[in-house]
Amino acid sequence: MTRGRPSATTVLSVLGGLAVVLLVLIPVAALIVRAPWSAGAEVLTEPANRTALRLSLQVSLTALALSVGLGFPIAWVLARTEFPGRSLVRALVVLPMVVPPVVGGVALLVAFGRRGLVGQWLDRWFDIQLAYTTTAAILAATFVSLPFFVVTVEAGLRGVDRRYEDAARALGASPGTVLRRVTLPAIRGALGAGSALAWARALGEFGATITFAGSFAGRTQTMPLAINQALDTDVQAAILLSLVLLVVSVAVLAGLRDRWLGGA
Repeated sequence: MTRGRPSATTVLSVLGGLAVVLLVLIPVAALIVRAPWSAGAEVLTEPANRTALRLSLQVSLTALALSVGLGFPIAWVLARTEFPGRSLVRALVVLPMVVPPVVGGVALLVAFGRRGLVGQWLDRWFDIQLAYTTTAAILAATFVSLPFFVVTVEAGLRGVDRRYEDAARALGASPGTVLRRVTLPAIRGALGAGSALAWARALGEFGATITFAGSFAGRTQTMPLAINQALDTDVQAAILLSLVLLVVSVAVLAGLRDRWLGGA
């Protein structure tokens, strides 16, 4: 029996998939082809660039920890609790995903800046100034990355078959044991995916960071900001630094995939 022609839907799906792949591969290939490999050692060993990479990892990993610590309770409440205004709360949580990052930076500045709504009292009462500090860069990265973790984990929690949790409780398991032994293993994939997305978003954050934290070498200048600065003075260095950030992102995401998603 001969096979029929592929349907129009199949053809369009294949063409669409190829278009997406090319859209990703062509820019990456361009970075690799245009990279000045002979100058790589000089650019990568420059103290300012190594500091920017270290700061990027510090900021993004701290933002990831905050996103997990703050985001899991929020995701749990949104997935498991009925209360008035839940839709509004969810909308506020995901708002940083849709507003321009620079708007988020302005919002953080007028909230936590030295003369901000909250920042003025932090400065007056505790002599704490957040704007244009490393802490500001962490807050900006957390602001934009938290929604990715919450949305992913909330979806995972909604997909859990709660009969297993009910059975564990019926057998005498405490709420903590049910969470640790039943719920968390069931949403392992969602936790891994949410963590990967949140970390990647924090690592690549630019707009909110430069607005709220500025671009000060050694203090707030993460790799995206260093790359942007290099574009004005040394395009070749910007290309190499972009490749470094790309390699670090792929390596960490692959590690998270193997650790949390079982290499699936």
